[in-house]
Amino acid sequence: MRFSVASEIPGRLRVKLAGPVPAEDMGPFEAALAACPDVVHARVYPRIGEVAVSFRATEGARARVLDHLGGIDAATIDRLRPEHAFSLARHSDQLLLDLVWIAGAYLLRRWFLPMPVSMALGLLAYRRFLVDALRSLGRARLDVPVLDAAAIGMSLVQLDPKTAGETMFLLGVGETLEEYTQVRSEGALVDALLDVAESAQKVEGDLELEVPVSSLQVGDVVAVRTGMGVSIDGEVMAGTAMVNQASLTGEPLAVERTVGDRVFAGTSVEDGEILVRVTSAPNETRLRSIVSLVKNADQYKSRRQASREALADRIVPWNFALAGGVALATRSMMRTSAALVVDYSCGLKLTSSISVLSAMSQSARAGFTVKGSKYFDAVREADTIVFDKTGTLTEATPRVAKVLAFGSWEVEEVIRLSACLEEHFPHPVARAVVNHARELGIDHRERHAEVEYIVAHGIASTLDGKRVVIGSEHFVIADEGVGIDGRQKGRITRQLKDHLSPLYLAVDGELVGVLGVEDPLKAGVREAIDELRLLGFTRVVMLTGDGERTAARIARESGVVEWRAGLLPEDKHAYVSQLKAEGRRVIMVGDGVNDAPALAVADVGIAMGQGTAVAKEVADITLTDGDLDSIVTLVRLSRALVRRMDAMFFRVMLLNSLFMLLGVVGAVTPQASSLLHNATTIALSYSASRPYRLPAR
Repeated sequence: MRFSVASEIPGRLRVKLAGPVPAEDMGPFEAALAACPDVVHARVYPRIGEVAVSFRATEGARARVLDHLGGIDAATIDRLRPEHAFSLARHSDQLLLDLVWIAGAYLLRRWFLPMPVSMALGLLAYRRFLVDALRSLGRARLDVPVLDAAAIGMSLVQLDPKTAGETMFLLGVGETLEEYTQVRSEGALVDALLDVAESAQKVEGDLELEVPVSSLQVGDVVAVRTGMGVSIDGEVMAGTAMVNQASLTGEPLAVERTVGDRVFAGTSVEDGEILVRVTSAPNETRLRSIVSLVKNADQYKSRRQASREALADRIVPWNFALAGGVALATRSMMRTSAALVVDYSCGLKLTSSISVLSAMSQSARAGFTVKGSKYFDAVREADTIVFDKTGTLTEATPRVAKVLAFGSWEVEEVIRLSACLEEHFPHPVARAVVNHARELGIDHRERHAEVEYIVAHGIASTLDGKRVVIGSEHFVIADEGVGIDGRQKGRITRQLKDHLSPLYLAVDGELVGVLGVEDPLKAGVREAIDELRLLGFTRVVMLTGDGERTAARIARESGVVEWRAGLLPEDKHAYVSQLKAEGRRVIMVGDGVNDAPALAVADVGIAMGQGTAVAKEVADITLTDGDLDSIVTLVRLSRALVRRMDAMFFRVMLLNSLFMLLGVVGAVTPQASSLLHNATTIALSYSASRPYRLPAR
């Protein structure tokens, strides 16, 4: 990159570049400068093509900063552009510079240039509006660019560059403010989503540690197993897995990834286990996925938002019809122009999208991530909510409270083998078993063969040539045909009681142990469910794969009246499908791989943030902190969003109709109509971006 030092003081440089910097490159350029370890702060002034850099007062820092600046090229900017798509939202003074530039160019033409030169510059400025209009007409569309070009063109045809210049000036100011408001709202959403925490299983020698994704560095190795998400971009070092890449490619089926293949953040492992070497900075991949979410929010528009925006486009031909009628009735070009400079499209589209972005931003700060307005609408209309039990109504950190051993097996042997099998999987119960062994200091190094995870059932492997299984009673006793006598059954009933969920361990068809897992109810669950009933949910249901006794206890403690126990994933899917067939609007809340089918079929699927990536992948909303109070807030926010969108629709239609009427009857000039139209559009957009005030609990 070519540049020269314009001025400097100790610790600060002012650098003159070869030319102006495009506005869209401002954020990436600043990020590229900030990558230099010696740079404390960097600021790009795009229009004048200058950079101000503050750097550390260390020996050689100035030279290193200048060398770093010289190494920034177009490829560097292109690489950083996706991660900084919303960076302009953070620069309010850039808005001021843009407005000063627009105003300066307008005043120069109007006050200081002779009429012929002003007319020529006006035609040059009009070219942008004309090109946009012709592009729309080429697609057989009558839209706002055509309206704007027609209004300006009428003034130029009358050899009135002053009026044309005023109209272009007002339109330029309006577009700049509207764009800034939109980007500012998107930037606020990105900031809110960046606060969402993520973790990964980092491999260090023989140890495996759960660490924040943000702490990972290029070259680190992470383990990813069935049901877990890939939280970084990397290369597979060992193992084979079926990876669901729907979030990136849209492919519904998982693809095989093995040694040497690339995997990407935002995907998830449906089956298998891989070790992945980190190849990109985690913060970059995280931000890239967030930017993608924000940009893709348009794919998930509600019927209400989509219909309002469609109405905005359908009104434009009526603007032309009105202008034609005014022209025939009044023979006044000024009044005809007034019918063209006011439109409904900008106001309807901006206030709708900014209202949604504001709701999504507030959602992220409140502890849940929503893909788009479609799901706010579905939540508002829902009358039935279905909960999974483990990790949803109960704590995500259950613990082993009792261990029974049968035959010649000792309790310590039961714990060791159980932990050895369960350590491969991210389910809360599996973590409870592994943690229990660690607390007791029981070493559980692997002696078994490769394990097989059977979704919603349990785990199977081999040990010294014998089949080993651990899981639910249905899986071990019914499916695997493991025998259990009356004495064992009585002991299990007596010692595990109602509050412990049994986990059965069998070796070569013989029951050798049972672990009683305590799964306490989450704090505030009963209050949240009571609140949901007050908000209009007529049916609250709990579904679980656990046994009848445990399910009945949790239902009783949480205040749930309807519940089903001993369900497989297909049973949960069938139950939710049945509710929908009855005409119910259903929200499904779950956290595991076994909940994914039900989450996918529900009108709205809500995944708990600490749950598996597969569940979060198919869900429409993710609770980042697993707090059920967030669902109450979500319902209230969904209703507040609809109220705001309806209010904004009414105001846009009323105000713009009034301004158009004033212009048509000659009460105000077209320029005044345009000023009022743009000013109210901007004011309403700012109003739409305000935080929502939710009713008190």
